[in-house]
Amino acid sequence: MRVLFTGGSGKAGRHVVPYLMERGHRVVNVDLTPLDHPGVDNLTADITDSGQMFNVMSSYANFDELEPGNGVPRFDAVVHFAAVPRILIRPDNETFRVNTIGTYNVIEAAVKLGIRKIVIASSETTYGICFADGREDPKQLPLDEKYDVDPMDSYGLSKVVNEKTARAFQRRSAYDIYALRIGNVVEPHEYRELFPRYFANPDMRRRNAFCYIDARDLGQIVDLCLQKDGLGFQVFNAGNDTNGMNIPTAELLRRFFPGVPLTRDLAENEALFSNRKIREMLGFSENHDWRSYVEG
Repeated sequence: MRVLFTGGSGKAGRHVVPYLMERGHRVVNVDLTPLDHPGVDNLTADITDSGQMFNVMSSYANFDELEPGNGVPRFDAVVHFAAVPRILIRPDNETFRVNTIGTYNVIEAAVKLGIRKIVIASSETTYGICFADGREDPKQLPLDEKYDVDPMDSYGLSKVVNEKTARAFQRRSAYDIYALRIGNVVEPHEYRELFPRYFANPDMRRRNAFCYIDARDLGQIVDLCLQKDGLGFQVFNAGNDTNGMNIPTAELLRRFFPGVPLTRDLAENEALFSNRKIREMLGFSENHDWRSYVEG
């Protein structure tokens, strides 16, 4: 597929883009900073500028596409990861503006240009625990896509708005638009660096509900979304199978979420941030359990 990918130079994107390329997709990375990776095409553009989004989605990827003389090829899919990645980087109103207006611009351009597959990055922060003011309990566990998301911060709120934007455009177009609530992204080099610290102080992972997603497994999830047609609008938790912690799930619940009701029984190490939907609907099978990289 010919894929336009926004934010491919970021922490998640710089692993997802190579994964997609290895599977034969041609990827054009749209970012404020180019991605230095062999074979990737880069266009520098600002997602908050609607005209630039229409332009990059109707642009050649590189000089080789001039040769056939048939005009600009159509993109088969858009993957939208570009965003201010969390609170406390920019002022709250700017985080909200960039993330919501940018997503509107990307989806609008894709739909109006007839690109029928769109995947956007939502976030675990929509569940309202990660950036809460104070120690916030979830209403129930595990966290799944039916949860009434209720963040109190500008970043999580922007992602909730983006899901609603995606749903609105899907109703208008009947195209496939999938939103990935991406868990805490872990790059390959970070396992040995970060996980021993998490094990020594598990409370620091409570705000993430102990979830993680390997950046390469996230690549698999995006690829599965590109392959799966006909689902309309969908929200998927993008996380690994188990908690990113060397403590059984029952003990995590007892120590860190006492009194929070369970909607179903959980396996010994099953993630509190449930990925059941992507396993059942997309066929996701993780390749990068933290236990393969960390002694714990």
